[in-house]
Amino acid sequence: MSTDSTTGTVIAQGADVPALGLGTARITGDDCQRAVETALSVGYRHVDTAQMYDNEAAVGRAIAESEIDREEVFVVTKVHPSNAAPAAVRESTQRSLDRLQLQTVDLLLLHAPSDEAPLEATITALNDCQHDGLAEHIGVSNFGSDGLEAAMTYSETPIVTNQVKYHPYHQPDDLVAHCIENEVLLTAYSPLAEGSVVGDDRLEAIGEDYGKSAAQVVLRWLLQHPYVAAIPKASSREHIEANADVFGFQLTDEEMRAVFELDGGLSDRLAGHLGL
Repeated sequence: MSTDSTTGTVIAQGADVPALGLGTARITGDDCQRAVETALSVGYRHVDTAQMYDNEAAVGRAIAESEIDREEVFVVTKVHPSNAAPAAVRESTQRSLDRLQLQTVDLLLLHAPSDEAPLEATITALNDCQHDGLAEHIGVSNFGSDGLEAAMTYSETPIVTNQVKYHPYHQPDDLVAHCIENEVLLTAYSPLAEGSVVGDDRLEAIGEDYGKSAAQVVLRWLLQHPYVAAIPKASSREHIEANADVFGFQLTDEEMRAVFELDGGLSDRLAGHLGL
């Protein structure tokens, strides 16, 4: 199902995922807790963390102290590649849950391909975590098309997402198309190119008619893809609120194509899925 531009949700492989989430990489401690608390207060319902980020405890405190019911927040964490051996998947996931102060996470990912164990064994361990209630859904991160296909083959349950870098200057068209074709959510991290989109004259020009910034144009561009969610990182209230204000306008086909031109243009394969 395409992203619903009104409700801001994506349904992929049985999971109902808020299309806009808060990324928390490289935000730790009190700064992370404040960012998550702010995001929840302004309406975010998707929070992304990872064992690698060393901030699961801060995310957990923010959720626990929020007035938002736990059931309303879609929480994602990721198994560190060094914990990909089956026993370590289970043990590290339980530690993640303890830090998050949660009984289960909504989505548990393998953070990246790993040499610690065969992929089939790791995916089976993720399935076991899912079966035992530690995770509602599972997925992968930083996988190419071949790795994603293998993970889908090995898993007894649907691979809900592949979380990868995707922004206007880094457009893995074939991987995006592959996810759409398989109805797998592509979760775009670093969607604002770590701030590089700010000040881009071409993006700012698109935003002028809508009263939107270059960053808001980029998030709108991503959310108008089918099967794409975005998790921009932000720590200030100003940026958190601005990133959330992307559901009240719609880019034209011409404007969508103009953003694709920032990385060489839109492939025919992806264009067909986008109706462009």
